Amino acid sequence: MSDMTARFADVVGSDHLLTGDAIPEDYSHDEELALSPVAPAYVAKPATAEEVAELLKAASESGVPVTARGSGCGLSGAARPIEGGLVIAFERMNKVIEVDTTNQVAIVQPGVTLTELDSTTDEFGLRYMVYPGELSSSVGGNVGTNAGGMRAVKYGVARHNVLGLQAVLPTGEIIRTGGRIAKVSTGYDLTQLIVGSEGTLALATEVIVKLHPHLDHSATVLAPFADLDQVMTAVPAVLASGLAPYILEYIDNVTMAAIVHTQNLELGIPDQVRDSCAAYLVVALENRTSVRLDEDVERTGELLAELGAADAYVLEGGSARRLIEAREKAFWTAKAIGADDIIDTVVPRSAMPKFLDTAKGLAAAAGGAVAGCGHAGDGNVHLAILLKDTDARKQLMTDIFALAMELGGAISGEHGLGRAKTSYYLKLEDPAKVALLRRIKHSFDPAGILNPGVVFGE
Repeated sequence: MSDMTARFADVVGSDHLLTGDAIPEDYSHDEELALSPVAPAYVAKPATAEEVAELLKAASESGVPVTARGSGCGLSGAARPIEGGLVIAFERMNKVIEVDTTNQVAIVQPGVTLTELDSTTDEFGLRYMVYPGELSSSVGGNVGTNAGGMRAVKYGVARHNVLGLQAVLPTGEIIRTGGRIAKVSTGYDLTQLIVGSEGTLALATEVIVKLHPHLDHSATVLAPFADLDQVMTAVPAVLASGLAPYILEYIDNVTMAAIVHTQNLELGIPDQVRDSCAAYLVVALENRTSVRLDEDVERTGELLAELGAADAYVLEGGSARRLIEAREKAFWTAKAIGADDIIDTVVPRSAMPKFLDTAKGLAAAAGGAVAGCGHAGDGNVHLAILLKDTDARKQLMTDIFALAMELGGAISGEHGLGRAKTSYYLKLEDPAKVALLRRIKHSFDPAGILNPGVVFGE
């Protein structure tokens, strides 16, 4: 312990290395609900890629497990450390290095939060459009989990918005992948391999992100439906209409009631409509001009009425913003109503009605319930699992994940497997595919120090 303390302190300085009881409790977990916190032995706060390289080289040589940490707001336990391990916290590597308006990219360090990045790029009329619902999340965390969010229906997930990386391998080598370029067909795409790898292959120390022009005019349409199937039928119709919403969300009535209560929202929906609807569709639109936006809003209302909506309410200004903010905080709402776990399964849009109906039936048969919302535009379903019995809950989640995979989907759309969902993945995934991933992992990390337990189990 003392030898490693001295070695890590030589790299980052004793002021930027925490050990033992000096490590705050916050470093022992992320926001995953079911896992117990684990205290690491060391927390190092590097300032440069070279310091990260030296930390990883030392850890590899001594077999010390390493967990990377950005803002710690992940939902699958990927930022929960290993006992006796090292946490590399990127809070000092928090600079926006450059905003390149010609190529419409920004070069940022991994500890930059989305709030910090937005405030910088807004000065140039540009914006990074990955929006996972927690603006304190870091760009490095976005890279690690392939973060998505509500804007993914129009702008894609992190994988579509990360163009290049500077990354450190656990052997201490520093590499660069991709660049300020929109496409590449030269060798294997290491950028996309590292994005979404949850800190198991390499640690990003610089990220080149794509920026988009900020559109000044936006509006949100809220449509209640009497039946959830109607909502899911409406989704492809809205997308096929050419309206190009940048947010297309469904919220079931249980979750909406919880959101309205916990966030003290007033949406102007009459009681009789609210009491008779099963779910809501949220359609957010944007445009360069107010005239074109008004035309799109009018057409959206007409289309939703044709598709069976009880009504369509145009939310403007503060009410629209507060609803979107409340939807972003759905995880905290789920915690407030006593959720025992959270899943973010993804299925093809066409399979959403069957998936949701079957999942609710599975939950009821197990003596529990599911409630939630999701990114209807891309099939990403966020469900709060309400079932106290641990064994019954694990079986229910296995059944729901198996259902999603049977329908052509996957266990996680954006939260990642972390330590919380890996066991389900190993049980349900093709063993040949897992074996191939293990070989890739070994090529990057021969000592096996990067986030052991994530993706491949303990």
